[in-house]
Amino acid sequence: MSLEQAVIAAISLEGKIRDLYVKSHEDCKDAAGKRFFAMLRDDEQYHMDYLRARLEELQNSGEMRFPHIETRVPSATEIEMCLADAEKHLSVEDRGVLQQMLSNALKVEVRTSEFYNKIMSDYKGKTKQMFERFLEIENGHIAAVQAELDYVMNTGYWFGMKEFDME
Repeated sequence: MSLEQAVIAAISLEGKIRDLYVKSHEDCKDAAGKRFFAMLRDDEQYHMDYLRARLEELQNSGEMRFPHIETRVPSATEIEMCLADAEKHLSVEDRGVLQQMLSNALKVEVRTSEFYNKIMSDYKGKTKQMFERFLEIENGHIAAVQAELDYVMNTGYWFGMKEFDME
């Protein structure tokens, strides 16, 4: 896959995730859930904008610059505070809808991480570093979505660690 094709594919994937978060934000009734989906929506939009700028550079000059890629995903502590707020007023029905939204988000985030993991081995230098950074960020999204999902489902896990035992 050429670099141009890889960037176009990445833009498409980021757009699909962004669109999922736009819809989830619109459909979510819980304020904390809305904030979570808005944060991820905005992060994915930033990724698309970043990649579109790189694509334009590549198409215009045959080269790309590689400014640092930021993420807006908060720390585990910030996510935990958001979840504690949601717990206070999340109905059983809302919990089920949120669980479905998060499950869908997790699937798409995993597919995107798999894409970045696969293509970064095709590149070297700064191009590889760019795709590695996107993989790192998408893996952070997976962790955040999984943490939300675990919380909504009351699995007893928080970022993959057992928080409590029912026994």
